[in-house]
Amino acid sequence: MTWKLTIGLAALITLLGLLIISVVYQLTSGALRDQFDQRALAIATNLSDAAAAHVVRKNVLDLSGLVRKYALLQGVEYAFIEDGKGEVIAHTLGTFPPELKKTVSPEGRLHMQRRALRLEGKMVYETSVPILGGQVGATHLGIRGDFVEGEIRRGVLPIIEIVAGIVLGGILISSALVAVMTRPIRRLRHVADSMSKGDLDTPVSVSMESHDEIGDLARSLERMRSSLKAAMSRFSDG
Repeated sequence: MTWKLTIGLAALITLLGLLIISVVYQLTSGALRDQFDQRALAIATNLSDAAAAHVVRKNVLDLSGLVRKYALLQGVEYAFIEDGKGEVIAHTLGTFPPELKKTVSPEGRLHMQRRALRLEGKMVYETSVPILGGQVGATHLGIRGDFVEGEIRRGVLPIIEIVAGIVLGGILISSALVAVMTRPIRRLRHVADSMSKGDLDTPVSVSMESHDEIGDLARSLERMRSSLKAAMSRFSDG
């Protein structure tokens, strides 16, 4: 019975811990992802503000230096700028991928947009921000998906470790409590085994003063021992 209770409680605590870890992971990863979205939006907005004057003057050289500077930021995969006609006038991608240009939405030059795409087999989260309200173009900033996921894992892992530690502690404490709670039952079983082997002289003293079910069982066992001993005495006298 001790092992059954221990395993049952351990399984229950483990399932509860897994549920808590799942909920914590979902909530924390969602909050961290929102933070990364806000960070990408802030960087893209700064790039848009810094590029506005150069786009109006059509200063391609300064625009190229500007996007290269922003592409050096941690986690940034690429940055590019398109004019009001949708033509890419500065980028950091070497040869600009045609598939990337095809997926650019014209509405992205008028409103802030986010999209997830694959570039050379890698997941990229892109944020686009219009320049001067979309009148002269838009800036696009791509954040590496592996960078985002790695940062989320690093942020969530300590919380998961804490929850896992609590679960392990709960299992150990519950095992100790089960051992303590079942100790009187194990003693009563030992007494019953002794009685079955003919030992009727040793009184049942286990949990006799307890007023719970175990105490009731001990008193019943003691009454049975006394009755059997009296019966055996009468049988011997007869």
